[in-house]
Amino acid sequence: MKQKAINELIDQAITEDVGDGDHSSLSCIPQSAVGKARLLIKERGILAGVEIACTVFRRVDPGISIETLIDDGRVVSPGDYGFIAEGSQQGLLKAERLALNILQRMSGIATETRRYVDALKGYNTKVLDTRKTTPNFRLLEKEAVRLGGGINHRMGLYDMIMLKDNHIDFAGGIENAINKTNLYLKNRGKSLKIEIEARNIEEVKLIIKTGGVDRIMLDNFTPEETLEAVKLIDGKYETESSGGITLETIKSYAECSVDYISVGALTHHVKSLDMSLKAI
Repeated sequence: MKQKAINELIDQAITEDVGDGDHSSLSCIPQSAVGKARLLIKERGILAGVEIACTVFRRVDPGISIETLIDDGRVVSPGDYGFIAEGSQQGLLKAERLALNILQRMSGIATETRRYVDALKGYNTKVLDTRKTTPNFRLLEKEAVRLGGGINHRMGLYDMIMLKDNHIDFAGGIENAINKTNLYLKNRGKSLKIEIEARNIEEVKLIIKTGGVDRIMLDNFTPEETLEAVKLIDGKYETESSGGITLETIKSYAECSVDYISVGALTHHVKSLDMSLKAI
């Protein structure tokens, strides 16, 4: 991840939370007081966000030191300690909630991602995230997916072209959408992968006939329809299944030999992992 972008994100979050001062701590904790606190894990899952949390503490107070006990991406259980932070008590308290918010959210995403990844063991199909992320928190949420074993889809609108149903309809159909897109890239000297959504088998056939894309998304296809589509595509293009795929159904899509399965729920239907920061 780009450290400059991370620092800016954290600084904005600190400003949002602290305002003109942490008056709870300023009112009753001496400025000179120092102490320690450790991250207590209360739920089994995948730990994610330790490096980011360390950055939070240091952005709040460069004098705070961190001893990492468990690295990002590792399995944790109730009673484990993730790290120990030591320094100004005021600084520790100021950073506490922001660090925990990040850790709990990222760990929840990493844990959910790992469930999907584990469900695909034995298959070549990879789990992708989507753009269904929290505004201004996408960088961290996508990093959490990666720590959970998933693969990041495009980061935003700028690094890959995805022609979805509305693009196709507004452009006047599949052929127009593909041809206009390739002309656009040529005229601007850009080299971006093109993915296009297919809503049914007939659209898959038309996309194959038209060509000029890198990946075909099979949107809301049944496993039976997916298998038919994969056979038609026959390795000419990458394939991606999407649309309401759950832990209970994901294996049936992997059995069709799609290259990727994208799951929006990894980042927008996720439960945070339970943990707390305790003074010692």
